[in-house]
Amino acid sequence: MPEHPSTHHLHPQAPHASPPLLPAQATPPVEDIRAPGATQTVEDTPVFGATHVIRALRQAAHRVDSATPASRDRAIDALRAFAVLGVVLGHWLVTALVAEDGGLHTASPLQHMPWLAPVSWLFQTLAVFFLVGGHVATRGLAAARTRGDTYATWLRVRLTRLLRPVAALLSLWSVTAVTLLLTGAPLPTVHTLLKLALSPLWFLVVFAGLTAATPLVARLNPLWPLAVVLHVDVLRFGLHLGPSWLGWVNLAAGWLVPYTLGAAWARGELRGRRSAWVLFLGGTAATATLVSCAGYPASMVGVPGAAISNLDPPTLAAVTFGLAQCGLALLVRDRLRRAMARPLAWTAVALANLSAMTIFLWHQTAMMATTATGLLAGRLPGLHTSPDSLSWVASRLVWLPVFASVLAVCWTAFRHHEQGSRRPRHRMSHVVHRHVPGMNGRRSA
Repeated sequence: MPEHPSTHHLHPQAPHASPPLLPAQATPPVEDIRAPGATQTVEDTPVFGATHVIRALRQAAHRVDSATPASRDRAIDALRAFAVLGVVLGHWLVTALVAEDGGLHTASPLQHMPWLAPVSWLFQTLAVFFLVGGHVATRGLAAARTRGDTYATWLRVRLTRLLRPVAALLSLWSVTAVTLLLTGAPLPTVHTLLKLALSPLWFLVVFAGLTAATPLVARLNPLWPLAVVLHVDVLRFGLHLGPSWLGWVNLAAGWLVPYTLGAAWARGELRGRRSAWVLFLGGTAATATLVSCAGYPASMVGVPGAAISNLDPPTLAAVTFGLAQCGLALLVRDRLRRAMARPLAWTAVALANLSAMTIFLWHQTAMMATTATGLLAGRLPGLHTSPDSLSWVASRLVWLPVFASVLAVCWTAFRHHEQGSRRPRHRMSHVVHRHVPGMNGRRSA
């Protein structure tokens, strides 16, 4: 499922190991992340105007760039950042909280304008996150074994990175829910808000489970979980057999497909462009066939009131769509590596990666906080009105920067739960290389 130059370093990896999904510990401020032989820090640079600010930002970006180990695959970080930001934008665009009858209920523009379904194709990027997760976990476990770490140690570190930010979200929304009920808020409204706020947690549960199962699934052929999804859907939709809970088997099997593809990528089995093209074209053709001939919804996200959701639980169409996304991700990885060679682009991706889980967990809260605050001014278009026209879409686009600003406030307040406490300022980043007097080579500080 990307690091902040001002407060944290980019974590070092064992040789040929992929970067961690999330940072394991706090790191030094940006003045400690400097190029070899550098003596001036960002804080040493006088800032008097916009030109100096831009210059300072560029200097900081170059320091982050030079402090990044050459072994780090920046394409992995870029894919993770795009996957997280895609989910965030997708939720903000297709989820509406409509104010009616003194309460709030969810709605979607896809209910009223189903021809907007291609929007969900752009922003439903979870398969890419699971692809990256499988790749990183497989290589990380291999690196841990090389270092002599036990599976239990490796798993504890990874799950701590993944789940540490959850406590703050649960605490805040527990207090919020009790406060709303005590102040007379309608129970359906509280249920709606809690469902939206805590909806990201299903992803974490599945991701944590797959992470824990990495030793078992790292060499699993992706065709096996794909076959499970196929048989489950045949029983559900083709033969109308089986218990109602049968579809939830796909919650694990469906996301196991891209996860095992990521593991295959880590083993070097998907290096060629041919395999990427097969995934992309095959997944696209299969998804188009399922939507046009088998009755699967065109939307790759859930639509309120729809008889079938492609995500709740995942259907065969969602999985084949994920195959196409994974193929596309593999096709663009070389271009992403070249793009990430630019310091400013890399720093932006590093920022997103360092706070990936904070952004993911709090983006729905940011939207709801904006919606609740906006009620003080009445029913505002694109915020509280029914998403049944293009004017609503235009208004919602205007609200996106506001959501992003509120999310930035949430990030400021809660990022330390993900990033941990700050390292002592006198300690340099592990990824910084410095010259050592009397030595011809360089060593890591």
